[in-house]
Amino acid sequence: MNPVQAVLFIGVVLGLGAYLVAVLDRVFAGAPGGLRSGLMWPIRRTAFLLVQRRSETERPDAEAWALAPALLAALAAVGLTAVPFTPSLAVADVSAGIVLFGAAMIIVMVAVFLQGWSPNSIFPLIAAYRFAAMALSFGIPFSLVVLTTAIPAESLSVGAVVASQEGLWNVVRQPLGLPVYLVTGAAVAFWGPFRIPEGTDLAGGTALEASGPTLAVWRIARAGVLVTLSVMGAAIFLGGHLGPVLPGWAWTSVKSVALLTLFVWSGHAFARMRVERFVWFGWVILLPIALVDVFASGIVAL
Repeated sequence: MNPVQAVLFIGVVLGLGAYLVAVLDRVFAGAPGGLRSGLMWPIRRTAFLLVQRRSETERPDAEAWALAPALLAALAAVGLTAVPFTPSLAVADVSAGIVLFGAAMIIVMVAVFLQGWSPNSIFPLIAAYRFAAMALSFGIPFSLVVLTTAIPAESLSVGAVVASQEGLWNVVRQPLGLPVYLVTGAAVAFWGPFRIPEGTDLAGGTALEASGPTLAVWRIARAGVLVTLSVMGAAIFLGGHLGPVLPGWAWTSVKSVALLTLFVWSGHAFARMRVERFVWFGWVILLPIALVDVFASGIVAL
């Protein structure tokens, strides 16, 4: 796959995934018109934002403010490059793909902090520091459960991790891994009960001062992060492209959409947590469970 094909492929996957996130979010919200309304909602909303005037604040860091949504979208794209959609279809199934993905998702913290710090506005700045506190709490459990999937494969390549699940998926071998991944993944994308940086108590938090095309790109980029998390989760826990009858790309799509639907549904099924409660939850609950997952997987491998 040459560079142009790779960019087009990643763009199509993230674009379609972001559209699906918007549709599912609208449907789960119980909007009037149901699915029919949901199918048109992303188009109408994006068109409105593209013609909306961009808001301005007093003495913002304009360069960093413009960089934040672009960085978030780039991180979603980088994380997706390491996932093989079929045995022969992968942008860059590098030998350390698991590490590449984990690093990209953790650096999301930088993009969110820039989005909150750049406008020179108090509520977005508070929201940025909120996410920094969150990242310290979910970063270690998230990294542990992702890296643990490499133990049966004895490789950090995502393709090797998928191939090692030929006889048994990691969701069965490591039953604690997927739940922790889903919880921390939702926190990475500050989605659902972890939409703490954009809480209503801060009038929208990091997105308060954003508007117009900038806000459109920010929303699409965050949806792209959810897509990347879903595709990687399907690969390292659910066997990726492995499965009977259907072609590999179809299995990858079905499993990814299933996880993506679960992510979006969580945004309407659970109340938003307070940041101090999440910090406690991350260190006291998620981290010990992730460590048990590591030790148990190591013992089974030995």
